[in-house]
Formats: sequence, C-alpha cells, structure tokens
Amino acid sequence: MHLYLIRHGQSVNNLIWTETQSDKGRSYDPELTATGRAQAHRVAEFLRDELDARLPLNGSHPEAARPKMLYTSLMTRAVETGHVIARTLNVPLVALTDAFESGGLYNTIEETGERLGVAGPNRAHFEKHYPNLALPTDVGEIGWYNRPAEPREERPERARRVWNDLLARHAASDDTIGLITHGGFYNHLLAIILQLPEPRKVWFALNNCAVSRIDLREEEIIFPYLNRFDFLPPNLITL
Repeated sequence: MHLYLIRHGQSVNNLIWTETQSDKGRSYDPELTATGRAQAHRVAEFLRDELDARLPLNGSHPEAARPKMLYTSLMTRAVETGHVIARTLNVPLVALTDAFESGGLYNTIEETGERLGVAGPNRAHFEKHYPNLALPTDVGEIGWYNRPAEPREERPERARRVWNDLLARHAASDDTIGLITHGGFYNHLLAIILQLPEPRKVWFALNNCAVSRIDLREEEIIFPYLNRFDFLPPNLITL
C-alpha cells in the first residue's frame, strides 16, 4: 500500500487564526478560502502531472505514483479539497466518517469555553453538492457528525480505527491511495503508525495542501517524505 496524506486547503478558520491568533468568529465547519481553493488545484495538478518527475519511483510509469482512489474526511474543507483533486485525477472520492479533525464539529460557548457538538451536513446535502462523493451507509438525514464534541482521550483510538480500516482495505495490495486529512488528526494518525506513546510532546507540521507519503512493504513502513509543499508558489504557502 502506498498512502498519500494530504491536508485540506486553507480554511476560513485557518485564515482567522493567522490574522488574529484567536478562534473568535470561527465556524464549526468552515469552507475553503480563495487561497485554499487555489492550493487544492495546485496539489491536484502536482499529483497528476509532476509527482513522478519530481521523485522518480524506481523508473516506474508515471501513473504508478498517482493515487487511484481518494478518501476524505466529511468536514467541508476536506470534501472541497478532495472534490477538486478527485475530479482532476478522475478517481473515486470516498468518505470516511471517522477521519474528521480532532474535536469534531462544535460551537464554543464564549462565557464558559464549553464545546457543544453540532450535527453537521446530512446525506441530502452531500448528494446535492458533491454527487460523486461515495457516502458510508451511516450518513443519514440528521447529520453525519451528530454527537458531542470529541474529548482528547478518544482521539488516538479513532485514529487507530481509521488506520486499521485502511490496512484492511489495502494492506495486502500494491494500491496507491490518498486521504484528505487535517493537521490534528494527521498527528494522531502518525503517532499510531509510529507507535508513539501517549501523552506525547511531538508535533508533525503539515501545511495546507502539503503531502506526506507512506509506503507499506511487507513488515516495514517507509516515509519517503513528510509535509511536502515545494510545488506551491510562495503566495500559496500557509499553515
């Protein structure tokens, strides 16, 4: 299995944090900014046109380096990013309910700091706006999230479930796949893959629309690169 972990493009919340260093005014499910949409198109073109030329994979045919399937979180910023990439590569886009960002969908009560979970978009919303997105059967009419805000202690186990799901689907194959992910979830996922103990004082940076590659070969795991964004022009590099 060859796995590309791709962070979503810059979201409205990312921009708010960059400009104010605050969460005030954040959305529970932000969309991409204009910069984020441009980043999504650029990483899609990189995966389609430049990937093999920039890092030859043992002389293999260029298409061998391209993802043949994309998985995505159901958060809007990830689905928007995945939609652009999947359309550019002409590959299926498949939602993973458990691949959301740490904390889930929530609003914060300003006076107390309490986080209240939000149900989020439902099946009808995704079918209308992203008809090519393959949805799990558990996405219904109430909303795909529909639970309390996620506590910290539940996050590592959720990352383990996603990793085990990907292994069950692809570990026995030579499949090349991608996952549109989030900065926090990415860290939990890498911690599971690397078997890092919790609590940990390690943070793996992942810029907006940066790419990390993980190769699973028999009993070993290889990391050709992490947080790669050399294909983005300076004006599109954000964190």
